[in-house]
Amino acid sequence: MSNISDAFKNGKAFIGFVTAGDPDLDTSLEIMTSMAQGGCDLIEIGIPFSDPIAEGPVIQEADLRSLENGTTTDKVFDLTKKLREKVDIPLVYMTYLNVLFKYGYDRFLQNAKESGVSGVIVPDLPFEEKNELQSVISLIAPTSEDRIKMIAGDAKGFIYTVSSMGVTGMRNEITTDLGSIVSHIKSVTDTPVAIGFGINTPEQAKKYSAFADGVIVGSAIV
Repeated sequence: MSNISDAFKNGKAFIGFVTAGDPDLDTSLEIMTSMAQGGCDLIEIGIPFSDPIAEGPVIQEADLRSLENGTTTDKVFDLTKKLREKVDIPLVYMTYLNVLFKYGYDRFLQNAKESGVSGVIVPDLPFEEKNELQSVISLIAPTSEDRIKMIAGDAKGFIYTVSSMGVTGMRNEITTDLGSIVSHIKSVTDTPVAIGFGINTPEQAKKYSAFADGVIVGSAIV
């Protein structure tokens, strides 16, 4: 099974996100396989949730379509096992704390590991409660400056740097001084830093990968 660090070993990492089960599970498998073949270095697999508070309308609607189609956490595990047979790049889940809590933390993480997943992104998990879960990927927001040393010093896999305040979605312009935030993060950790939330053009990806270790594209793919 690939480690998250493998995504960054050949230079800048392109990280793609897609919602599992949208428009259906079989098509999801085809999409994610194509993403790997097309150059994704790591895939974030979204486990749908009814109230995805960090997501903009594009991914919210994808979650709702997936849930209406009957996607469950167990079906996402099965889908991931099928994907793992086809691709060898690192895979991580992105979902919400209620999904893990309802499923059971230990049971979820064990099944995720058996499915071939190397980490989990949980946007609504407070850093102070992170010790309850292993393999959680840390997020640093534009408002986290006073907490960067604490969050980054404990980070595993990669650090998900949120480009802008608000929710996910395609943005024409990102005004946050990401260069200084990434520089601050890199001064306290060797963990790779990837930027997400809003990146949707090759020009943006090139701009931010100049100083970050990778870029994350979600809504534009969904």
